[in-house]
Amino acid sequence: QVRLVESGGGLVQPGDSVTLSCVAFGRTFSSYNMAWFRQTPEKEHEFVAGINWSGNSTDYSYYVSGRATISRVDAKNTVYLHMNNLKPDDTAVYYCASPAQAFGMGPSPVDLDYNYWGQGTQVTVSS
Repeated sequence: QVRLVESGGGLVQPGDSVTLSCVAFGRTFSSYNMAWFRQTPEKEHEFVAGINWSGNSTDYSYYVSGRATISRVDAKNTVYLHMNNLKPDDTAVYYCASPAQAFGMGPSPVDLDYNYWGQGTQVTVSS
């Protein structure tokens, strides 16, 4: 059974940084693309960043490009999202996600391409 568990959210001030972690259980982590999405009451599953299974391809949304870094440590079955210069608009529940298919092209920015999702971690940016 595949399970994704996020951590690292919390209340931060504008301009601060945050690092989110997502640990995967239940399959060979290094074979799968990983991505981060975020959700607010106004937007469902907005793509934030993705990294392919080998770690040599990444993609970022327009809203976080230049402020976010996605990385993975396969030995720890973990994908990270580091964001700096946080803004109130970054307030959301952040989810990590992974597809069912191994060694896929991508990473895809489309939420429907992902089959497994974590429970989410809240990031609130407020002074």
